Amino acid sequence: MVSADFNENLLRRIEDAGLNASAPPQQRWLDGWLVRFSPGKAKRARCINAVAKGVRGVDAKLRECETVYGEAGLPLFVRITPFTQPPGLDAALRVRGFARIDDTRVMVRASLADLAPVAIPAGVDETVADGAGYAVAAGGLRGSPDVQIDAHAQRLAQSPVPYVGLVWRQAGQVVACGQFAREGELAGLYDVITAPESRGQGFGRVLCTRLLLRARAAGAAAAYLQVDAANAAARALYHRLGFVDGYSYHYRCADPGAH
Repeated sequence: MVSADFNENLLRRIEDAGLNASAPPQQRWLDGWLVRFSPGKAKRARCINAVAKGVRGVDAKLRECETVYGEAGLPLFVRITPFTQPPGLDAALRVRGFARIDDTRVMVRASLADLAPVAIPAGVDETVADGAGYAVAAGGLRGSPDVQIDAHAQRLAQSPVPYVGLVWRQAGQVVACGQFAREGELAGLYDVITAPESRGQGFGRVLCTRLLLRARAAGAAAAYLQVDAANAAARALYHRLGFVDGYSYHYRCADPGAH
């Protein structure tokens, strides 16, 4: 799905920016496929992105990728977007028994010009975290194992796109965090998390606004984010923040139970 509300060139630029922002050190090219195999939590850093047609057949490339993911101890996921090449890859994988999972929306705020300043909630301390510190804060809120926290920190440290992370604490405990990656005039919001016991207090709206204001001050003019299509609460929050659907993507995998 591609929204008619946006110029397709903008959406293609956002797709490129998202790929750059999620680049892990563990990746290689395979005949038009960008094969990523980070041990971290984010699927976008441990999946196949078919960005060019290539010349080899799907089965030959899948066999080679199965070896890559097997050696890495990871399940094989193929990310399917409106820009996937060739366009028939999704149907080809379905015929081969690959299940469709994780329907995702890429939401876009075409302009940041109208953002108004917002104050940090009372009793909250805000700090700017480096990659390692941010990975620990986000991983703690998610309950992530050490291997995923370490992989996240490594990806942030080696990212070709700079990240800025904000961590909120109350009484010394992390209650929310979020970060943005800026590439030129585009800023992507990533890993926005609020502790379960702190939800319903408007933290997400204020935190995202403060991130977008920092991104605008750094030179960003538009923003994007990626959110699970089934996460109604998050999507409602982002709609209130001025984001609308730009395009969708999903994954294909041989094992629907894989994570």
